[in-house]
Amino acid sequence: MINKLVEKIVKQGAPVVVGLDPMMKFVPKHLKEAAFEQYGETLEGAAEAVWQFNKAIIDNIYDIVPAVKPQIAMYEQFGLPGMAAFKKTVDYCHEKDMMVIGDVKRGDIGSTSEAYATAHLGRVQVGSKSLAAFDEDFATVNPYLGSDGIKPFLKVCAEEKKGIFILVKTSNPSSGEFQDRLIDGKPLYELVGEKVNEWASECMGGKYSYVGAVVGATYPEMGKTLRKVMPKSFILVPGYGAQGGKAEDLVHFFDEDGLGAIVNSSRGIIAAYTKEEYAEFGEKNFAEASRQAALDMIADINGALKSR
Repeated sequence: MINKLVEKIVKQGAPVVVGLDPMMKFVPKHLKEAAFEQYGETLEGAAEAVWQFNKAIIDNIYDIVPAVKPQIAMYEQFGLPGMAAFKKTVDYCHEKDMMVIGDVKRGDIGSTSEAYATAHLGRVQVGSKSLAAFDEDFATVNPYLGSDGIKPFLKVCAEEKKGIFILVKTSNPSSGEFQDRLIDGKPLYELVGEKVNEWASECMGGKYSYVGAVVGATYPEMGKTLRKVMPKSFILVPGYGAQGGKAEDLVHFFDEDGLGAIVNSSRGIIAAYTKEEYAEFGEKNFAEASRQAALDMIADINGALKSR
């Protein structure tokens, strides 16, 4: 899947991923009213509104954006109906030939880690059949438990030719409480990056490994260092836009050929209609506003890459 992701980025000229994190406050009123009329003010009604919101955005970006990144917590909060909406979203993206990065941040050991890997990337044996559950193309993984938590994912990645993005340096302000701590003179995030590079070498897809890394856009100097530490890994870069990451700060996350990284924007795209610069679209045309915001993001990042 890493090879397909690279191919789609090159073909579409868009090193970006849209985070499908549909908080109810972002869902337009007319979608919620229609869903509640059908299902009532229930978890089912909320999940239907979320699904219709996602579908409209996907319909408007699939031809310009190579991948989406649904954050599973935004669906879990609506219980089983929410998880059904998550699965419908994954399947619909695949119908549109979009790549799906499941932002699930799993991290455990042994059989539990194996089950997480199976649920999101692999196949589970049910009687005589081998079935895919959520079936994302990539998943985010927390490395805090060490190799015991990562190796089950490496096994599934090798079997299914799918990928993971391991948290290395996250974009949130308090990440430094742990990730910046010095150990033997090096920050912890750099040591994690070195370990990611080891894992990456065990699971290569081509130029890049099935093992990628998450490095926040809000820490460009650290991203520059980690790009060198993890030359085989694709970098997923959250924090662009709403969290303060700027395109000109991200150029060092990429290799010289403009590949090696994919930048995420969530509410900057899906809630674009609420911003002043896209107000002309109006709430009813929220998905068209999302498309324009995605086009603007692509142009911004490509412009920075060309001028570096």
